[in-house]
Amino acid sequence: MTSLDTQLEIIRRGTVEIVPEPELVAKLERSAKTGTPLRVKLGCDPTRPDLHLGHSVILRKLRQFQDLGHHAILIIGDFTGMIGDPTGANKTRPSLTIEQVRKNGESYFQQASKILDSDPAKLTIVHNSTWLGPMGFEDLIRLASKFTVARMIERDDFTKRYNSNEPISLHEFLYPLAQGQDSVHLKSDVELGGSDQKFNLLVGRDLQRADGQEPQVALMMPLLVGTDGVNKMSKSYDNYVGLDEAPNDMYGKVLKVNDDQIYSWFELLTDVSNEELAAIKTRAVSDPRNTKHDLALTLTRMYHGEEAAAAARAHFVKIIVNKEVPDEIPEFTLQADSDHRLLAVMVASGAAPSISEARRLVQQGAVSIDGVKVADVATELGKGATVVLKAGKRTFLKLLSV
Repeated sequence: MTSLDTQLEIIRRGTVEIVPEPELVAKLERSAKTGTPLRVKLGCDPTRPDLHLGHSVILRKLRQFQDLGHHAILIIGDFTGMIGDPTGANKTRPSLTIEQVRKNGESYFQQASKILDSDPAKLTIVHNSTWLGPMGFEDLIRLASKFTVARMIERDDFTKRYNSNEPISLHEFLYPLAQGQDSVHLKSDVELGGSDQKFNLLVGRDLQRADGQEPQVALMMPLLVGTDGVNKMSKSYDNYVGLDEAPNDMYGKVLKVNDDQIYSWFELLTDVSNEELAAIKTRAVSDPRNTKHDLALTLTRMYHGEEAAAAARAHFVKIIVNKEVPDEIPEFTLQADSDHRLLAVMVASGAAPSISEARRLVQQGAVSIDGVKVADVATELGKGATVVLKAGKRTFLKLLSV
């Protein structure tokens, strides 16, 4: 059995806030004495089918509780996902159908399994439509009576929208209540969430108390800053590193992290010891370049294994440092009647997602043909030729013009 001090050291690492920590200590002590694992809850509304390293921060904390002998409960919010979490929103968010959320949920769990221990003895997966769906209007009224509008409007994002005369739909008030009802139904001991979820987690405590249960402890984790060094990691900001990224792409994307985020990425995303972290904090300042490579290697190894990580590093050295062409690159055949203008070819071949992005890459000097940089956005490719197109740092294509 892991000592209480060791458990607390592991649980506190990277944590923003534990509310209230003395209650967590008491729960851990009781768990050790009775041999009954804590029920640790994490709810997710899979609004998108893919996960990134930002999601891994809280999933890793849930895994740490598993490794300490506690039971993880992963809630797929197929019901709450239809409401739409208003957290951080400055306007009403569009809701999803239950079919969309469930489909995304399948992908979510498959990727989350890269981090969590999926042994049924250590992990329970549930859908909150199981208990929220059957609730009738009378049940909803009874639940809503346990909270006041004044208390609800204390929530930061609701306050901002109210003061700015932005609309707040009544159904958005139901989201924190629905999430809190999850805690009541599951009798959770601990609930994990991002730092932006504090209000929702505390609602769970209030509803459990009103139900006569011992309230859960709310544990908040920070929101991971993305590779742009400014915003939280999100596909919307294109500053993310996906859990399913190919090894070469994962390695290259991690290298984009800002120097001042290297330490926090090591702390939140890896298992390096606290002693190693202290050395990394110093080295990230004195030698950020090599420390960043160590981070990229560590993360790629975690999700793809030692061999793939080593190959990704070698690929980076070959392509980026030595500026060589990869041994194997995809081919794209340009038919005779196709648009041979470079920007159109880049979009058609997948080298760029749009004409505007293709133009931007050319204007930035990031596009070359057979090793020669292209300066003119109006460039056309000759017919009957075979050339190697490079777009950005890692995209290579062999273009076959017929």
